[in-house]
Amino acid sequence: MNVITTVLSALAAFGAWFTAVFVKDFMKHKDNLEDNSWVKVTSIGFVTNFFDTLGIGSFAPTTALLRAFKQVHDRVIPGTLNVSCTLPVIVEAFIFIKVIQVEMVTLISMIAAATIGAWIGAGIVSKLPEKKVQITMGIALFITAFLMLAGQMKWMPGGGEAIGLTGGKLIIGIIANFILGALMTAGIGLYAPCMALVYMLGMSPKVAFPIMMGSCAFLMPVASVKFVKEGAYDRRASMGITLGGIVGVIIAAYIVKSLPLNVLRWLVIGVILYTSITLIKSAVSTKDLEISDKN
Repeated sequence: MNVITTVLSALAAFGAWFTAVFVKDFMKHKDNLEDNSWVKVTSIGFVTNFFDTLGIGSFAPTTALLRAFKQVHDRVIPGTLNVSCTLPVIVEAFIFIKVIQVEMVTLISMIAAATIGAWIGAGIVSKLPEKKVQITMGIALFITAFLMLAGQMKWMPGGGEAIGLTGGKLIIGIIANFILGALMTAGIGLYAPCMALVYMLGMSPKVAFPIMMGSCAFLMPVASVKFVKEGAYDRRASMGITLGGIVGVIIAAYIVKSLPLNVLRWLVIGVILYTSITLIKSAVSTKDLEISDKN
């Protein structure tokens, strides 16, 4: 059994473990699901994961659409993002790890670091009150928009040709991916910052896909199981986004394959910034209301 087969076998085991926990919890609460729309959440999952496969990223657009259509309470957005996108991202990881070459020590060590970071981060984020979630998500989305803008404006270094890291660069990559894994549980998608990290370390831009997808695919089951056990997610939205997302990934990867996405990226940046502002505004308004009530 070669290394890639071992990695994918482990990923399949993580996916099966998460699926069992998720489905068991969903079935336990199937008669008391949230009051949102199956059609809307499934459509959101299809659209965002379709474009995630083509390189847009899914967390920020999903947050924006869930809030725009008023489908999920802010308090459970981080958990819902992680739980709902876990299986679609695992499907993406199987696709990209198999077709893009990357040095195995680099891939495995960065995936492990992100997974450990997510385990720690999910334990913290799942217990945060809504106001802190709103502030955290608002800042997270602002950072995501800035990184996407930096990519659009060519402010980031252009990367190199390396498919792996050694020495000090490998240590930097491991530490940085640990931090990114922890931040992902708060709603900062891994794609844009991971792409920036890969560029700065002199690796080929293509390598970002298996590293990013692999990191997400391993860390998300770990983080999501914590969110499920804490009940810190929207069950109906998560199941709908999961089902629509898997279909979106398969169609994007095997049928569409590529699209002219430049204009869409600018639109997404604008929507993310708007959502960031509204989240922070909601948190501030809630704080003002609490102070007024005390007086």
